[in-house]
Amino acid sequence: MHGSEDEDNHLLEDIGYKPQLRREFTKWSIISYAISILGVLGSIPATFNVPLSTGGTGTVIWAWTIGSCMAFLMAMSVSELVSAYPTAGGMYFVTKMVVPEEQMPMWCWIVGWCNLVGQTAGVAGLAYSVGQMVLAGVSLNSASYSPSPGETVFASFIVLLLMGTLCSLRTVNLHRMVAWFAPINVLATTTICLTLLTLTPTLQPLPHILTTFTNGSNTTPLLSFLLGFLSVSFTMTDYDATTHISEETHHASLLGPLAITTAILVSGLLGLALNITLCLCIQDVDRVLTSHTGMAAAQILLDAVGRAPATLMWSAMVLVQVFTGVAAMLAAGRMAFAFARDRGLPFSQVWSRIHPRTLTPVNAVWLVVGSSGLLISVALKSTAASIAIFSLTAPALDLSYVFVICARRRYRERIVFQPGPYRLGRYGAVINLVAVAWVGFISCVLFLPDRLPLRWETMNYAPFLAALLLGFSTLWWYIGAWEYYKGPRTEWGHGAGEGEPEYERLLDE
Repeated sequence: MHGSEDEDNHLLEDIGYKPQLRREFTKWSIISYAISILGVLGSIPATFNVPLSTGGTGTVIWAWTIGSCMAFLMAMSVSELVSAYPTAGGMYFVTKMVVPEEQMPMWCWIVGWCNLVGQTAGVAGLAYSVGQMVLAGVSLNSASYSPSPGETVFASFIVLLLMGTLCSLRTVNLHRMVAWFAPINVLATTTICLTLLTLTPTLQPLPHILTTFTNGSNTTPLLSFLLGFLSVSFTMTDYDATTHISEETHHASLLGPLAITTAILVSGLLGLALNITLCLCIQDVDRVLTSHTGMAAAQILLDAVGRAPATLMWSAMVLVQVFTGVAAMLAAGRMAFAFARDRGLPFSQVWSRIHPRTLTPVNAVWLVVGSSGLLISVALKSTAASIAIFSLTAPALDLSYVFVICARRRYRERIVFQPGPYRLGRYGAVINLVAVAWVGFISCVLFLPDRLPLRWETMNYAPFLAALLLGFSTLWWYIGAWEYYKGPRTEWGHGAGEGEPEYERLLDE
């Protein structure tokens, strides 16, 4: 194992970074991590209301199927790029290597902020969904209790603190913990699906759930169907999360892409099975959509198998969603660290510090905790406003990937791309084109309100959040960041200072 670690560290040094983090993640733990960050058993119940209410059971199943296929194409495109440059910056660092030097700072600034915003929104959405699910579990056992928006936000803050604490552990502890995430996820999903199908007294006919479409958004049937993609878009994203722990992984250039593509395949199939199972077990769709628990999936379990079994299954779903939140915060913290290491954030010298005891970027983790808490606060007035958090995640992350893929293709004649072990070959351009077109299209859809007539309580605040964050990053750039931010600041190559290793110079500052 020491030999492989030396090879990984030599590759990192060749790229231009001094190894700082311990490599503890192995083939199994990195695949487990990749599966966990998608977390279908937690994320599907958390977002199940949207596709079911806007488009019916047909939308739930077909949106998941189509979205998963498109996610796999994007995952393949991302895998090829990060295989060549396995660093904690992920696609953000790849940007440096595929654009001309004179344009590199602005490209990296845009991609870095998009990725970090998407990562942070993902953590916020997961923490909020865990808070929702915990309180829905209370409602399962109390017909008179219905969570208020304030109670949900408070519970989410507690979850954020828990996730931040876990992500502040040493890498070896994180490796041991993450290694269990995927087995529990897969086993629990399979067990719950089989149990529901066995114990539910009356199952819906399969042809019925596959062909039932509604216009729940009060717009058009087609738009109602498209709005149902929020669930799969929120769940099946953050493909480069695995690469954010590349500097803590053995054989990262090979295992990172393997973990990404394996996770998409496994999660796509498990998610399809879970969605079909939940739709088959619906006893009364109106009661499910107006449930006092606030979550359609919780009511489906209650109606299908009764309070005690439903509570047990729901607890497993909550546990898996916590796993997903920890995995997402782990990636977001590493991305914040990588961006701050390059002076891309205010007070970068604080967020780029490595804790001397854990040898992990603890400050960056708690930056993500605080930023996620601010995003969650938009749901204080209305639970419906939480849609903004979920809707912001996928477009911000996926657009950060699209920018890099487009840049690679745009400048392919000026910049020679040296692929890593994972290659798409002659079909790469077609795969890239389809993935980019899909992301552009679905990102526009996810910024739309989920129903009409348009009121404050039904407004999708994602575009406003995106505009606010874009405005902040743009203002920060013109205030002064353009003078000192030079993109990923490796020890040599463009972006590095002259006369001394860049990393050491930043530490001195």
